[in-house]
Amino acid sequence: MLTRRSLLQSALLGTGTLLSRANAALKKMKITKITYWESPVNRPIFNQNMDVVMIETDAGITGIGEGGSKQMIEQCAGLLIGEDPSRIQHLWQWMYRNYFYPPGREKLHAIGALDLALWDLKGKALDVPVYELLGGLTREYVECYSTGFPHRGPIREAGAACIKAGYRAYRTGVTGPGDNGVFESRKEVNRTYEHCKELYEGVKSADGEWAIDYHTRLDFADAVRLSTLLEPLEPLFCEDLVRSENPGVYRELRKLVKVPIAVGEQFGDRWDINELIEGRLIDYNRITLPNSGGITELVKQAALCETHYVGLVPHFTGPIAETALVHVCGSFGGPAIMEMSNLFASGLPHLPRHFDHRNGKMWPVNRPGLGVEVDKSKMKLITEVSKFNKPIPIYKRPDGSITNW
Repeated sequence: MLTRRSLLQSALLGTGTLLSRANAALKKMKITKITYWESPVNRPIFNQNMDVVMIETDAGITGIGEGGSKQMIEQCAGLLIGEDPSRIQHLWQWMYRNYFYPPGREKLHAIGALDLALWDLKGKALDVPVYELLGGLTREYVECYSTGFPHRGPIREAGAACIKAGYRAYRTGVTGPGDNGVFESRKEVNRTYEHCKELYEGVKSADGEWAIDYHTRLDFADAVRLSTLLEPLEPLFCEDLVRSENPGVYRELRKLVKVPIAVGEQFGDRWDINELIEGRLIDYNRITLPNSGGITELVKQAALCETHYVGLVPHFTGPIAETALVHVCGSFGGPAIMEMSNLFASGLPHLPRHFDHRNGKMWPVNRPGLGVEVDKSKMKLITEVSKFNKPIPIYKRPDGSITNW
């Protein structure tokens, strides 16, 4: 007589890949090696790093992430060798707390890259997309706004073409200086307003939206003046109105402007932005992957945002992180819209499979893990870590959870 167990085993024998992954999920895995690769597609800005991290295990399953820097990846990776990769929440705390100082944003970027790889690895072990591990999809696709939409011609025509291509919104920016590099704030406010009037007419003709990034270029008074001028043009959001060093400035700024505010591109974990969310000083959270510290951290920020009716408009970084964002935004209950850049128009030779961007939208991919595949022959090895390194003693509570050093 067949038992339930034998019936299950019989069903699995027909699909060797599924069986091997199920067995890998049931037994304890250990991280054996972490490698870091130079991406052939990159940008010379640290927090836009698109280099690839790969976490290997003794079960033959490899997780793929993106971001960080050599020094920070090596430091964090040394803490993971020999650990169980399925304990993602524990390993995030382990990396976050295991040095004397709390991590700055550069280290968070590395933690985020490794965290993406851990989620990818666990999804592959269980043979499910990461969004299933986050509770499943809440939407059929994630809307996008375009940065650098590829259209030559007047801004009015570019805005209309962007919307007709399926995007929710066209994103522009505060106009910049000429070749001499001199930025005259008050003059640029006037030029930007005229530019945005043209854009507004274009996107509205196609029943779309527009948004603007102030790029933290404006002084406080000029940020208020531009926001007041733009209010009748109904921007979807205005981003980074002033410099980011002092988030508390938004307590005063919020009283003076009525445009929707988006902040977070230059921030990291939830402690960078929680006061802005909890105080309803912003309307959209711009923190992204891997800069925030990974999926583990961003889903916590998403819950905080949903609690306070703040939406997600995460900043664009690299192609693997962009793929991961679909899993987070796709399982988020509040409003979400993703940034798509023209940066990838020339292709991604090292990623045979990545995100699914069609008709101005990002579509969830029904593949295990994040759904990305890497061709190592198109990349250059930067470093590898296979030795455990714990720098300081870490104390645990009686139940085994981490407290601090």
